[in-house]
Amino acid sequence: MKVKILILTAVVLFVAACGTQKSASATTSTPAVTETVKASELTPELAEGKNLYENSCARCHKLYDPKKFSQEEWKPILTRMQKKAKLDDTQITSISNYITSQL
Repeated sequence: MKVKILILTAVVLFVAACGTQKSASATTSTPAVTETVKASELTPELAEGKNLYENSCARCHKLYDPKKFSQEEWKPILTRMQKKAKLDDTQITSISNYITSQL
């Protein structure tokens, strides 16, 4: 009886994990198409900062619109997140320049 319960639990967890992964990839594929178009309008340096912002920050949480915070509010946020995302000073400067350009 315990074996059946463990197997059933494992199957449910597997199905839930697969279902969650599919819906996450479906939501990220649509904005990526529109974001690629916008990225082409940026300078190469700003496009690199945008790419770093999207790929480094979105691994842990949703991306915030750069206009949600002021430039002064972004500075401590980026400093704190730099350590968590393991970004070097050049990468965080690139992200900061991209965010500043969007304000």
